[in-house]
Amino acid sequence: MHYLIVSFSYKHADIEVRERLSYSDDDKQQCLTKIMQSSSINEAILLSTCNRTEFITSCSDIEDAKNHIFTVLELKSCLPREELIKHSDIFDDSTAIHHLFSVASSLDSMVVGETQIAGQLKDAYRFAYEHKFCDKKLSRAISHAFKCAAKVRNATDISSKPVSIASVALSAVKNVTSLSGKKALVIGVGEMSEIVAKHLVSDGIDTYITNRTEQKAKILAEDCHAKVYRYGDLDKAVNEFDIIFSATSSPVPIITEDMVEERDFERFWFDMAIPRDIETPKIPNIHVYGIDSLKEIVEKNMADRKQYVRQAQAIIGRSVVEFFEWLDALNVEPMIKDIYIKAYKAAEVESKRAIEKGFIPKEYEAQARKMAEQTLKRFLHDMTKKMRQASHEAKSDTISGAMQFILNDENDNIPNQYKHFAQKESNEKK
Repeated sequence: MHYLIVSFSYKHADIEVRERLSYSDDDKQQCLTKIMQSSSINEAILLSTCNRTEFITSCSDIEDAKNHIFTVLELKSCLPREELIKHSDIFDDSTAIHHLFSVASSLDSMVVGETQIAGQLKDAYRFAYEHKFCDKKLSRAISHAFKCAAKVRNATDISSKPVSIASVALSAVKNVTSLSGKKALVIGVGEMSEIVAKHLVSDGIDTYITNRTEQKAKILAEDCHAKVYRYGDLDKAVNEFDIIFSATSSPVPIITEDMVEERDFERFWFDMAIPRDIETPKIPNIHVYGIDSLKEIVEKNMADRKQYVRQAQAIIGRSVVEFFEWLDALNVEPMIKDIYIKAYKAAEVESKRAIEKGFIPKEYEAQARKMAEQTLKRFLHDMTKKMRQASHEAKSDTISGAMQFILNDENDNIPNQYKHFAQKESNEKK
């Protein structure tokens, strides 16, 4: 069994590529169904956010699984495979787990220490688990990823001042203009919209919230102490508001060029959506910021948290080692149990045979069996001790595979991750 992650993030995939690879909630199930059609992929999770699209998988053959994922993405994006590979990061086994732990700990985020990614990863895992796209293999990895993230939060100050893309965007406004007397509109009711709205209201800005479903806009507005704006009047809003934040899941732009008119005041628009919500108008005094436009502030955030990043990286490194040690121990303990079960069964058979043959009087049957078990126990003690020690070494998979082959009567009973050892043995005999 292997872990494989194919990632398209802000690091190597620009916003145009990420748009083509974004998945709405309605699309995720269909996408994962296609991913699971590969015989090499046994579990999969799709993480799709404004900054990344990642396929987190458990597989039996890394190359075959990787090729299948890129085939699915070629059809989705209409981009050639070479282009997709150029913009991707591919992680397998220990590097995949290290990447997963880094993502969960917000070390791989555009805004280091941001608080949204943990919730997004939990939602992605929950969706995959509830729809039976993942089971114990990825569940183990995700569980340890969140344990690692908790260690990072508790041992460092990386999240002591919670930040997010939304709060960084608001900082961008403050850097170029005074917020005094400004009027802001937040489009959408997701987590990012909520963070933005609360920041705007706390800064004393006259804040409105709009959404296709008005009831949802009312609920968020009440929670944030904001006002509700009618979604049907969006064409008027773009020419009235000083500040607009948009973060919807619309597959097409909701603010188009033909809606925009010239005004004598400056407008600041923030498009936090993937795919993008705003068509950039060719009109003066309108400043449109996308997620990738916030690079300067993001770099400052990274510099401010450099010390905590080093501490967090050390924690992640140790956590990855601990995870694989734990995983190897899971493999070896059932095998040791099987060895003792087979040994005790042999002791029972041989003690009965000795009684039947008259080698030992019937009244000593229990003692004979006990002596046989103790002999086998003493013989197995050093061997099983070495097995436990070897489970922490680099070649533990080879040892585990060999032991599984020895313990099973038929190759068909060998777990998938060890079958290649059995096949190799079979081929050598031929």
